[in-house]
Amino acid sequence: MTTSPNSTEPVLSLRGITKKFGAVSALTDIDLDVHAGEVVALVGDNGAGKSTLVKVLAGAHQPNGGTIRFAGKEVHLDTPATAMQLGIATVYQDLALCENLDVVANLFLGHELSPARLDEVTMEVRAWTLLKELAARIPSVREPIASLSGGQRQTVAIARSLLLDPKIIMLDEPTAALGVAQTAEVLNLIERVRDRGLGVIMISHNMEDVRAVADRIVVLRLGRNNGVFTREASQQDLVAAITGATENSVSRRSERRQAQAQAAEVSR
Repeated sequence: MTTSPNSTEPVLSLRGITKKFGAVSALTDIDLDVHAGEVVALVGDNGAGKSTLVKVLAGAHQPNGGTIRFAGKEVHLDTPATAMQLGIATVYQDLALCENLDVVANLFLGHELSPARLDEVTMEVRAWTLLKELAARIPSVREPIASLSGGQRQTVAIARSLLLDPKIIMLDEPTAALGVAQTAEVLNLIERVRDRGLGVIMISHNMEDVRAVADRIVVLRLGRNNGVFTREASQQDLVAAITGATENSVSRRSERRQAQAQAAEVSR
């Protein structure tokens, strides 16, 4: 197990976060640090606690124990609005976009610039400026969401979260169900978000995508921390941490697969 050194104070720091649903412990003593300008991948099997942890940080779930520090101060994320106001943005897998509205309307939905009248010109200029900074491949800010690809929709959802100037952005399976080209587009976007100095928490089952952009990989297993790795960590070490298998058992399975493949090749 390896970690990347970072002497600066993390923007987000969790210590001992515990969350129970009745008698079931979904999270137990979770520790997590996220620094400015880094991508932290959160990985683990289904039921590892990833979604629960995201909802705790988004203010949707209240932890039963532990502390959360943000920008050097202990905070209580009692509602999603509190999390957003502090600077923690969340882009869920369903994206929550309105397909019948255009890009501008989706970017500013619920945050229109004028309470009395929509400032269409200013919103359009801000939309173009932000999407240009992100090098987004959106043909027009007046394009309806329904006509955009999956990667373009993910771009709009991420851009919308950036309008509130967050310090941390959480992305839940941002490349799920995307093709190769669209996945590359979203991964490039994640790198540009990191380059803006934001801390990024990326939840993903795709280890290839994780290795492409993550500075650190945090493994959860059965609601507990089970390792922190750099992207250079071996596949065997990561699989062992995710599944709970020992290194020897993972190695033996790999050797068996190689032997089976060789035998199949010889028999042809």
